[in-house]
Amino acid sequence: MQDRLKTWTKALMMIPGLSGFEGNVRRAIRKELDGYGIASSTDMLGNLIATLEGDKRLPSVMLIAHMDQLGLIVRKIEVSGLIRAERVGGVPERALAAQEVVFCIGNGRTLPGVIANKSHHATTPEEKYRVVPYQELYIDGGFESAADAVAAGITVGTPIVYAPNVVELAGGRLGGTSVDDRAACAVMLEVAKQAKGMKGLPTLHLVFSVLEEFNLRGAVTAAQMLQPDICIQLDLALATDTPDMGHRGDVRLGGGPVMSLFSFHGRGTLNGCIPHPALVALMQGAADAKGIPLQRSAHIGALTETSYVQLVGKGVASIDMGFPARYTHSALEVCDLADLEALTKLLLAALQRIDNGFSLDRDRYIE
Repeated sequence: MQDRLKTWTKALMMIPGLSGFEGNVRRAIRKELDGYGIASSTDMLGNLIATLEGDKRLPSVMLIAHMDQLGLIVRKIEVSGLIRAERVGGVPERALAAQEVVFCIGNGRTLPGVIANKSHHATTPEEKYRVVPYQELYIDGGFESAADAVAAGITVGTPIVYAPNVVELAGGRLGGTSVDDRAACAVMLEVAKQAKGMKGLPTLHLVFSVLEEFNLRGAVTAAQMLQPDICIQLDLALATDTPDMGHRGDVRLGGGPVMSLFSFHGRGTLNGCIPHPALVALMQGAADAKGIPLQRSAHIGALTETSYVQLVGKGVASIDMGFPARYTHSALEVCDLADLEALTKLLLAALQRIDNGFSLDRDRYIE
């Protein structure tokens, strides 16, 4: 299993897919699903949805992993051929200067670029410690004029992402671009592969969503159409085992999957998720039964699609499950393949525990 997860994660990390431009990622995932005889469809926003029909007497389950990644989009091409860009998603300005990027010019084609970093020899003492706002940054694609850039296929609105990259680290760890959330897409593919042959499961909707980095839009329309009883969202969880993160919690890379008990985004979007108690009990029970270590997380500053999915229709019982990740939203995020494997096993075990005795009645759980 871990070898498949590694292969899928690495392959998906290498496919550019800015939020709103996920087509190449979607087609790659659909091809894998087709290979296992799992039919899928694409909705109007671009979500890829595959349904494995199960026992209709059981609560239906929607699993979500987002296909898109954060990045930039061309705002202006200077007369000189240098390019200005807008951010798409939570791109950290302090991680931009001197990064290699690619312009996505259509049909899977890309052109390289470098985000400029003022020559060190010319910086003033004040500039040496200043984070340059993205509005002041520009991208050098090697063009000598605006006409050259346009002729190469770049125009206002062209997507830009960190140059795709995979770094295999020691101990079964992967670093590189768009670990968020291609690693979870790989987990979903493995869940789909194994769940297809299982009996007695609830109906399972697998949603590879779009536009998560653009205000969490994609999964909402999928939930409105599917009307699931349960939503389990798969994404990264902030690893706190580095010197700069220790005060944030006790989530360790390689320590197993993570269950979020609280998330809240206090910057502009006042939203988050406190999971349904039935799903907390479900995940903890499955982990205990299978001997899978389950880490817990509570954090402010991030949120996921469950923030909105939980409000669809009569309400959807929701929980965020994840894998530990370091250096999130940078060009070099890091995850551990053992965590992805353990998360996959936990999800399959939890799905098997949704039986006739399972209840979503909140009053059956002590809160």
